[in-house]
Amino acid sequence: MKYVSTRGQAPALSFEEAMLSGLALDGGLYVPESWPTLSAEQIRAFRGMSYEDVAFAVMRPFVGDTFTDAEFQEIISRAYAPFAHVARCPLVQLDANHWLLELFHGPTLAFKDMAMQLIGQMFEVALKREGKRVTIVGATSGDTGSAAIEAFKGLDAVDVFILFPNGRVSEVQRRQMTTPSETNVHALAVAGDFDDCQARLKDMFNDHAFRSEVSLAGVNSINWARVLAQVVYFFTSATAIGAPDRPVSFTVPTGNFGDIFAGYVAKRMGLPIDRLVIATNQNDILHRTVATGAHIKEGVAPSISPSMDIQVSSNFERLLFDVYDREGAAVAALMDELKDGGFELSQGALDRLRAEFDSGRCGEDETLAEIRAVRERTGEILCPHSAVGVHVAETLRDPSVPMITLATAHPAKFPDAVEEATGLRPDLPPHMSDLFAKEERVTEVSNDLSALQTLIRERLK
Repeated sequence: MKYVSTRGQAPALSFEEAMLSGLALDGGLYVPESWPTLSAEQIRAFRGMSYEDVAFAVMRPFVGDTFTDAEFQEIISRAYAPFAHVARCPLVQLDANHWLLELFHGPTLAFKDMAMQLIGQMFEVALKREGKRVTIVGATSGDTGSAAIEAFKGLDAVDVFILFPNGRVSEVQRRQMTTPSETNVHALAVAGDFDDCQARLKDMFNDHAFRSEVSLAGVNSINWARVLAQVVYFFTSATAIGAPDRPVSFTVPTGNFGDIFAGYVAKRMGLPIDRLVIATNQNDILHRTVATGAHIKEGVAPSISPSMDIQVSSNFERLLFDVYDREGAAVAALMDELKDGGFELSQGALDRLRAEFDSGRCGEDETLAEIRAVRERTGEILCPHSAVGVHVAETLRDPSVPMITLATAHPAKFPDAVEEATGLRPDLPPHMSDLFAKEERVTEVSNDLSALQTLIRERLK
């Protein structure tokens, strides 16, 4: 399996090379040069299998000869051992033909653990084998950063720098990033919003001299391995409620498009997905794109669902590559237009987008109302991101088709919003009960590429 850039001007790489590189040298994102497929019989066999066994079967075609079967099985086993639920990501029924997929049973209580724990193990094996050391720099709107720190803290072959928007993450999210004591992790509070953090991250990768100097690697959802790991739970959840013998739809609360793109990959691999529903908060560029064909930035408004406060959805580029017939030059031109504010999809590309995806938007009041209503109706407590997904799913779903909505974070990560909606303040699980007693280690930094690069160089000395 080889990986190609969405912008068409970078060399094809192996899985290991793409994983350790993150962003392509031409600024694009890596995708497989073709989509492997699974038969209905293979998918049906996933019923009753462990999460780890399904993960091996789904991801094995993508990793090539990077790991032996035994190595890859051991990597998967270590990755999911810390999870608090034996099913790793269990389903909970909310209503007739509507299920919630709980993706928050990992060590940092968010769906990012499903991929990041795996990537940490893959990096460790690959780097030790080659005797290499890398500098991981990540940008986060809240959950990626803590998941990355949890996965890589204390590892010998990695230094980790996480950029997060100062004052725009929840207190729990911030403390998860700033309280680890391991000296190889560094939390950087950037003056700006998530899009600023993500832009500086891409600037670092596009500065090829700096990239080589510090052996830069990325674990944001720009890294293909992140998306790949997320494909697995679309298979485990769909087969649990009848796939491939009946179609299933998914609603995904998303800002950066990575999680729902993983669902698109699962469909390309043969999973019979009826509709993929994009659920956005008030920062609704993805919903507006589906509705109008115009992908136009309008600025980021802070919300109670901060992990979705995004206007530059990096992984949307991967979908554009497919809906534009894998023409890298066309994608590169669109990305140039986005720097100036946005672009219009061609009619053919828009038709292909709408053939796969629906979308909806959920405002602040609706989010709080959904948390309250689900609590009263079912006893389940939703985080605000999951509530956005449930609200959009209930609005758009076909009652005759099973709908699975992704619950992306534990409600205790966003206690203020939950308390406002329900009057109840959710407790952190026991393994995080001392989070607010720990000393924080954080560096405030300006939204400036040179300042960030200087800081990273100094920390690596």
